[in-house]
Amino acid sequence: MSAISRLRHQVSYDLLIFRRNPAAAFFTVVLPLIFLVIFTSIFGNNTLQNGAKVATLYVPGILTLAIVSATAVNLAITMTTRRERGVLKRVRGTPISPWTFIVSQAIAGFVITLVMTVLIIVIGRVLYGVELQFDQLPILIVSLFIGAMSLSAIGIALTVIIPSEDAAPAVTNAIMLPLYFISGVFVPDTEVPGWVSTVGNLFPISHLNQALQGSFDPISTDIPIPWDHWLVIAGWGIVCGVIGIRGFRWTPNR
Repeated sequence: MSAISRLRHQVSYDLLIFRRNPAAAFFTVVLPLIFLVIFTSIFGNNTLQNGAKVATLYVPGILTLAIVSATAVNLAITMTTRRERGVLKRVRGTPISPWTFIVSQAIAGFVITLVMTVLIIVIGRVLYGVELQFDQLPILIVSLFIGAMSLSAIGIALTVIIPSEDAAPAVTNAIMLPLYFISGVFVPDTEVPGWVSTVGNLFPISHLNQALQGSFDPISTDIPIPWDHWLVIAGWGIVCGVIGIRGFRWTPNR
């Protein structure tokens, strides 16, 4: 079996595991849709002067939440759980190469990200009149790919500092939840102090949110390619990828 065939087989296996994990499926698939309903219920879904619905402005933040959940959060928790239960130790003893196993996690996260994007856009369009700027579709796909790959590397890197299976959800949420609030996911940048936005811009979640905004911007017509946001996101992915490669453990801490 070639390396590509092994990688494809491993990706399909990882997606199957994800579908059979109710908790991961809920937080990744259902939770972002719940936030879409909550946002439109609390903040309304009025029609802007150009005819677009306000719900369109909520979608980038919700997509950011979905991507982070499908990649960084999901990998940090599941990989730590597999490590502490001895699953990774057994995987290490199989013919599959370590790079195939790790890369397949990121590719599976990207596939889940694409599915979530389509789902959120379709449901948002049917229920709330959400509009996608189709001329920005290539930029959206690139943003999703860079975001998914980099956040997957962040998830792998987080396993280095998570000591046990029980600590995995607590440590991951303690890091991610504050970042959601200071990165414009839950609260718009215009509603937070300037220093909070400055701190948020140090992290990739804020830049992913801003990179996605252009694809759903119902007001602006001339939207530049978000090279600066892509560079920051990719930079975090490279740094965390190095940390993950150097510090990733296949055996339980105990």
